[in-house]
Amino acid sequence: MVAIDGSAGSGKSTTAAAAAARLGFRHLDSGAIYRAVTVALLRSGRSGPALERVTRDELADLEIGVEWREQGMEVQAGGRPVPERALRSERVTAMVSQVAAVAAVRAHLLELQRDAAKGPGLVAEGRDMGTVVFPGAEVKVFLDAHPRERARRRLLQRGVHPEAAEIDSEAARLTRRDQRDASRSVAPFQQAGDAMLLDTTDLDPEAQTDEIVRLVEAARKHR
Repeated sequence: MVAIDGSAGSGKSTTAAAAAARLGFRHLDSGAIYRAVTVALLRSGRSGPALERVTRDELADLEIGVEWREQGMEVQAGGRPVPERALRSERVTAMVSQVAAVAAVRAHLLELQRDAAKGPGLVAEGRDMGTVVFPGAEVKVFLDAHPRERARRRLLQRGVHPEAAEIDSEAARLTRRDQRDASRSVAPFQQAGDAMLLDTTDLDPEAQTDEIVRLVEAARKHR
Protein backbone atom coordinates (compact mmCIF):
# COMPACT_ATOMS: atom_id res chain seq x y z
CA MET A 1 0.00 0.00 0.00
CA VAL A 2 1.39 3.34 -1.14
CA ALA A 3 -0.36 6.56 -0.06
CA ILE A 4 0.56 9.71 -1.98
CA ASP A 5 -0.81 13.05 -0.84
CA GLY A 6 0.22 16.52 -1.83
CA SER A 7 -0.57 20.02 -2.90
CA ALA A 8 -2.46 20.80 -6.09
CA GLY A 9 -0.20 20.60 -9.13
CA SER A 10 2.64 18.84 -7.32
CA GLY A 11 2.56 15.85 -9.66
CA LYS A 12 0.45 13.39 -7.67
CA SER A 13 -1.63 11.92 -10.49
CA THR A 14 1.18 11.56 -13.02
CA THR A 15 3.58 10.10 -10.48
CA ALA A 16 1.03 7.76 -8.91
CA ALA A 17 -0.11 6.39 -12.27
CA ALA A 18 3.45 5.81 -13.46
CA ALA A 19 4.52 4.19 -10.18
CA ALA A 20 1.49 1.91 -10.17
CA ALA A 21 2.20 0.82 -13.74
CA ARG A 22 5.82 0.05 -12.95
CA LEU A 23 4.94 -1.88 -9.78
CA GLY A 24 1.97 -3.73 -11.27
CA PHE A 25 -0.39 -2.13 -8.73
CA ARG A 26 -3.78 -0.50 -9.02
CA HIS A 27 -3.87 3.29 -9.16
CA LEU A 28 -6.58 4.95 -7.10
CA ASP A 29 -7.28 8.52 -8.21
CA SER A 30 -9.41 9.74 -5.33
CA GLY A 31 -9.82 13.14 -6.94
CA ALA A 32 -11.67 11.55 -9.86
CA ILE A 33 -14.15 9.98 -7.44
CA TYR A 34 -14.90 13.32 -5.79
CA ARG A 35 -15.22 14.87 -9.21
CA ALA A 36 -17.73 12.16 -10.19
CA VAL A 37 -19.82 13.02 -7.13
CA THR A 38 -19.66 16.69 -8.13
CA VAL A 39 -20.74 15.87 -11.69
CA ALA A 40 -23.67 13.79 -10.43
CA LEU A 41 -24.80 16.44 -7.93
CA LEU A 42 -24.68 19.18 -10.55
CA ARG A 43 -26.61 16.99 -12.99
CA SER A 44 -29.29 16.54 -10.32
CA GLY A 45 -29.74 20.30 -10.16
CA ARG A 46 -27.89 20.99 -6.93
CA SER A 47 -25.63 24.00 -6.62
CA GLY A 48 -24.41 26.46 -4.00
CA PRO A 49 -25.65 25.75 -0.46
CA ALA A 50 -27.66 22.73 -1.70
CA LEU A 51 -24.40 20.90 -2.32
CA GLU A 52 -23.45 21.24 1.34
CA ARG A 53 -26.81 19.87 2.56
CA VAL A 54 -26.68 16.60 0.62
CA THR A 55 -27.56 13.55 2.71
CA ARG A 56 -26.14 10.01 2.78
CA ASP A 57 -29.37 8.68 1.23
CA GLU A 58 -29.14 11.20 -1.61
CA LEU A 59 -25.51 10.26 -2.18
CA ALA A 60 -26.44 6.56 -2.29
CA ASP A 61 -28.97 7.38 -5.01
CA LEU A 62 -26.16 8.77 -7.18
CA GLU A 63 -24.67 5.24 -7.41
CA ILE A 64 -21.04 6.34 -7.44
CA GLY A 65 -18.77 3.39 -8.09
CA VAL A 66 -15.41 2.24 -9.41
CA GLU A 67 -14.74 -0.51 -11.94
CA TRP A 68 -11.21 -1.87 -12.33
CA ARG A 69 -10.30 -2.60 -15.93
CA GLU A 70 -7.07 -3.41 -17.73
CA GLN A 71 -6.59 0.26 -18.58
CA GLY A 72 -7.10 1.28 -14.96
CA MET A 73 -9.82 2.81 -12.85
CA GLU A 74 -13.17 3.71 -14.38
CA VAL A 75 -15.34 5.93 -12.18
CA GLN A 76 -19.09 5.65 -12.59
CA ALA A 77 -22.28 7.43 -11.61
CA GLY A 78 -25.70 5.86 -11.99
CA GLY A 79 -24.06 2.70 -13.30
CA ARG A 80 -22.48 4.49 -16.26
CA PRO A 81 -18.90 5.70 -16.82
CA VAL A 82 -18.36 9.41 -16.26
CA PRO A 83 -16.46 10.84 -19.24
CA GLU A 84 -13.08 12.39 -18.55
CA ARG A 85 -14.20 15.67 -20.14
CA ALA A 86 -17.04 15.89 -17.61
CA LEU A 87 -14.73 15.16 -14.68
CA ARG A 88 -12.29 17.87 -15.76
CA SER A 89 -14.78 20.55 -16.81
CA GLU A 90 -14.25 24.07 -15.47
CA ARG A 91 -17.52 23.99 -13.53
CA VAL A 92 -16.61 20.76 -11.75
CA THR A 93 -13.08 22.02 -11.06
CA ALA A 94 -14.55 25.13 -9.45
CA MET A 95 -16.96 23.13 -7.25
CA VAL A 96 -15.14 19.93 -6.30
CA SER A 97 -13.30 21.41 -3.32
CA GLN A 98 -16.62 22.56 -1.84
CA VAL A 99 -18.15 19.11 -2.35
CA ALA A 100 -15.12 17.36 -0.89
CA ALA A 101 -15.45 19.39 2.31
CA VAL A 102 -18.94 17.97 3.05
CA ALA A 103 -18.75 15.43 5.87
CA ALA A 104 -21.48 13.23 4.38
CA VAL A 105 -19.60 12.99 1.08
CA ARG A 106 -16.31 12.00 2.71
CA ALA A 107 -18.01 9.41 4.93
CA HIS A 108 -19.92 7.96 1.97
CA LEU A 109 -16.79 7.53 -0.14
CA LEU A 110 -14.50 6.15 2.55
CA GLU A 111 -15.30 2.45 2.11
CA LEU A 112 -15.43 2.80 -1.67
CA GLN A 113 -11.84 3.98 -1.63
CA ARG A 114 -10.71 1.37 0.88
CA ASP A 115 -12.20 -1.40 -1.26
CA ALA A 116 -9.54 -0.60 -3.85
CA ALA A 117 -6.95 -2.15 -1.55
CA LYS A 118 -8.30 -5.64 -2.35
CA GLY A 119 -6.17 -5.71 -5.49
CA PRO A 120 -2.57 -6.92 -5.98
CA GLY A 121 -1.22 -3.68 -4.53
CA LEU A 122 -2.35 -0.08 -4.57
CA VAL A 123 -0.95 3.37 -5.18
CA ALA A 124 -3.57 5.76 -3.81
CA GLU A 125 -3.28 9.49 -4.39
CA GLY A 126 -5.26 12.41 -3.10
CA ARG A 127 -5.50 14.81 -0.18
CA ASP A 128 -6.07 12.50 2.81
CA MET A 129 -4.80 9.11 1.71
CA GLY A 130 -2.10 8.78 4.37
CA THR A 131 -4.01 10.51 7.16
CA VAL A 132 -7.58 9.16 6.88
CA VAL A 133 -8.22 6.63 4.12
CA PHE A 134 -5.11 4.45 4.48
CA PRO A 135 -3.40 5.48 7.73
CA GLY A 136 -1.67 2.10 7.88
CA ALA A 137 -0.05 2.34 4.44
CA GLU A 138 3.47 0.91 4.36
CA VAL A 139 4.73 3.79 2.23
CA LYS A 140 3.51 7.37 2.64
CA VAL A 141 4.73 10.27 0.55
CA PHE A 142 3.73 13.94 0.54
CA LEU A 143 4.50 15.77 -2.70
CA ASP A 144 4.98 19.52 -2.81
CA ALA A 145 6.53 22.10 -5.13
CA HIS A 146 6.92 25.86 -5.36
CA PRO A 147 3.50 27.46 -6.08
CA ARG A 148 4.68 29.07 -9.34
CA GLU A 149 6.00 25.74 -10.61
CA ARG A 150 2.75 24.03 -9.69
CA ALA A 151 0.84 26.78 -11.47
CA ARG A 152 3.00 26.47 -14.58
CA ARG A 153 2.34 22.73 -14.75
CA ARG A 154 -1.41 23.18 -14.37
CA LEU A 155 -1.57 25.73 -17.16
CA LEU A 156 0.52 23.54 -19.46
CA GLN A 157 -1.89 20.66 -18.79
CA ARG A 158 -4.68 22.88 -20.11
CA GLY A 159 -2.74 23.57 -23.28
CA VAL A 160 -1.81 27.09 -22.23
CA HIS A 161 1.69 28.50 -22.78
CA PRO A 162 1.57 30.78 -19.75
CA GLU A 163 2.82 34.29 -19.33
CA ALA A 164 4.20 35.44 -15.98
CA ALA A 165 0.94 37.12 -14.97
CA GLU A 166 -1.06 33.96 -15.71
CA ILE A 167 1.35 31.89 -13.62
CA ASP A 168 1.04 34.31 -10.69
CA SER A 169 -2.76 34.25 -10.88
CA GLU A 170 -2.92 30.46 -11.03
CA ALA A 171 -0.38 30.14 -8.20
CA ALA A 172 -2.59 32.31 -6.01
CA ARG A 173 -5.64 30.20 -6.88
CA LEU A 174 -3.85 26.94 -6.03
CA THR A 175 -2.59 28.38 -2.75
CA ARG A 176 -6.11 29.46 -1.80
CA ARG A 177 -7.41 25.96 -2.55
CA ASP A 178 -4.74 24.32 -0.39
CA GLN A 179 -5.47 26.74 2.46
CA ARG A 180 -9.21 26.09 2.17
CA ASP A 181 -8.73 22.31 2.21
CA ALA A 182 -6.30 22.53 5.13
CA SER A 183 -8.85 24.48 7.19
CA ARG A 184 -11.84 22.18 6.65
CA SER A 185 -13.16 20.47 9.77
CA VAL A 186 -13.36 16.99 8.22
CA ALA A 187 -10.21 15.25 6.97
CA PRO A 188 -8.15 18.44 6.64
CA PHE A 189 -5.43 18.46 4.01
CA GLN A 190 -2.12 17.91 5.78
CA GLN A 191 1.04 15.86 5.68
CA ALA A 192 0.89 12.62 7.66
CA GLY A 193 3.41 12.58 10.48
CA ASP A 194 5.13 9.49 9.07
CA ALA A 195 5.07 10.58 5.40
CA MET A 196 8.22 11.45 3.50
CA LEU A 197 8.20 14.96 2.02
CA LEU A 198 9.24 14.98 -1.62
CA ASP A 199 9.86 18.40 -3.18
CA THR A 200 9.14 18.00 -6.90
CA THR A 201 9.98 21.57 -7.96
CA ASP A 202 13.11 20.47 -9.83
CA LEU A 203 12.12 16.86 -10.51
CA ASP A 204 10.66 15.55 -13.74
CA PRO A 205 7.92 12.85 -13.65
CA GLU A 206 10.41 10.03 -14.21
CA ALA A 207 12.57 11.12 -11.26
CA GLN A 208 9.49 11.37 -9.05
CA THR A 209 8.41 7.88 -10.07
CA ASP A 210 11.89 6.50 -9.44
CA GLU A 211 11.76 7.82 -5.88
CA ILE A 212 8.37 6.25 -5.16
CA VAL A 213 9.49 2.88 -6.54
CA ARG A 214 12.70 3.09 -4.50
CA LEU A 215 10.69 3.64 -1.33
CA VAL A 216 8.44 0.67 -2.10
CA GLU A 217 11.42 -1.60 -2.75
CA ALA A 218 13.03 -0.46 0.51
CA ALA A 219 9.81 -1.17 2.42
CA ARG A 220 9.65 -4.68 0.92
CA LYS A 221 13.16 -5.44 2.15
CA HIS A 222 12.23 -4.47 5.70
CA ARG A 223 9.16 -6.66 5.93
